[in-house]
Amino acid sequence: MDHVRFGRTGLKVSRLCLGTMTFGYQSDRETSFAIMDAAADAGITFLDTADVYPIGGPAASIGRTEELMGEWLEGRRDRFVIASKCFAPTGPQPWDAGNSRQNIMRAAEASLRRLRTDHLDLYQVHSWDRDTPIDETLGAMDDLVRQGKVRYVGCSNTLAYQLARSIGRSEVLGVCRFESVQPRYNLLFRENERELFPLCAEEQIAVIPYNPLAGGLLTGKHRAGEPTEGTRFTLGYAAGRYQERYWRDRMFETVEEIRAVAEEAGIPMTTLAVRWVLANRVVTAPILGASRPEQLAAAVAAVDEPLPDDVRARLDGLTHEYRFGDHAR
Repeated sequence: MDHVRFGRTGLKVSRLCLGTMTFGYQSDRETSFAIMDAAADAGITFLDTADVYPIGGPAASIGRTEELMGEWLEGRRDRFVIASKCFAPTGPQPWDAGNSRQNIMRAAEASLRRLRTDHLDLYQVHSWDRDTPIDETLGAMDDLVRQGKVRYVGCSNTLAYQLARSIGRSEVLGVCRFESVQPRYNLLFRENERELFPLCAEEQIAVIPYNPLAGGLLTGKHRAGEPTEGTRFTLGYAAGRYQERYWRDRMFETVEEIRAVAEEAGIPMTTLAVRWVLANRVVTAPILGASRPEQLAAAVAAVDEPLPDDVRARLDGLTHEYRFGDHAR
């Protein structure tokens, strides 16, 4: 597994990142450990989580993903780059959410305890907080870096203008800046190519996109009709979000068109979809999710060789409409 530079920083991360949002709900302890074992065996050294994970589980399960990761990391923490996030509510009080100094400091300490580590390599705000001044957020993140509890900071689910403003305020204030962004990006959601990605290229911001397989739709295993039981499209409160994003007739039509390209090229659909994301030069490391360890193999195979130019051109043409419109609203 190749390692690449993380944006403008000196940090090197594996070309693929393991996402963990299923751990502790869709994937039990034994399965979660097996997934992390499989990722490590494949050379993935970059692991991403969040304090609110597992997604889809009951409120009582919040934080369970980090706990499982902390247990698995015992004795091998230094072999991995660990990223976590804060923003979503993780407690009953109104201040147990958002990007305020209060919540960032509280959430970071809680994540460190659950992960059984003294520092996070990357700490990210999970979403933009319209109720908190960005100066307050950046100041809190800077304090965590100065305290040695966080090495780098980043953001997720952020619009281009929000990231640009954050960079500008960091420069004015003389504090740490967001060195990475974690956006949604796949063949069925390409809107970030228009403004966010050019900004990241110009400012040397690392891009670690999630959902490269569109919640599994781009594996080709789902068929139109009722959502598939036991998947992200039916489990917990996240099911509605994933159905709204991807369970659409037009997207199923596009998946069938992609299937034809994959068959003609002799590339498994999963490998093809991840390889297409990797073909974008602005992408640092796509985040791969899995509910079973055997699901990783086809995605990991994406790094074995580049996507042929003609295949990429065909996929770009088939999915051009997803650079615009309201497909994912």
